[in-house]
Amino acid sequence: MLYLVTIGFCYLCGSIPFGLILAKANGVDIRKHGSGNIGATNVLRTLGKKWGYACFTLDFLKGLLPVLIISIFFNKNYPELADFATIIALPATISGHIFSIFLKFKGGKGVATGAGAVMAICPPAVSLALVIWFICFKMTGYVSLASIIAAIFVPIIAIALSSTQIIEVSQAQLILLTILATLVTYMHRSNIKRLWNGTESCFKKKEKQS
Repeated sequence: MLYLVTIGFCYLCGSIPFGLILAKANGVDIRKHGSGNIGATNVLRTLGKKWGYACFTLDFLKGLLPVLIISIFFNKNYPELADFATIIALPATISGHIFSIFLKFKGGKGVATGAGAVMAICPPAVSLALVIWFICFKMTGYVSLASIIAAIFVPIIAIALSSTQIIEVSQAQLILLTILATLVTYMHRSNIKRLWNGTESCFKKKEKQS
């Protein structure tokens, strides 16, 4: 029962469509603009940096806080169940964002929410992956490419840090991080096609045009 409550709680938290809410507050249905995605990148393109950053922060927090709450609750009250509870909290939270119950099981691509959720169990890996994201974005101007590369590096960094005993990451957590990286990459499959065809939206090109 506790596990079911964990899944339900994390899924509902992840399902909150902050991108849609912020856009609606500005009189815009974000699903009808740009890529139609409710994530921070489309919000930024449509409403500007302030709202894009706000969306990223809120999506990040809705990934971080539920997993953190579950981890603290179980470690305090049911320590023998804490590891598994945390492991199931991650995919439940991210699934809520990707398949939101408030959007007829549609949603975003899981980057910001996934980063927040993983931050709750492996902060060093996410922190380094965010640095990689920033470097890749600055070099290429492609948010999607930076997101894919950063997601792929999360389990790689976690494995490296764990093998050198800098941090402790269980095998189950490493497997989960690998699955999540694969899911985020899959959710970007349309972006990958556009990157291959040279039609993906690039912030560098927009800056030059402006």
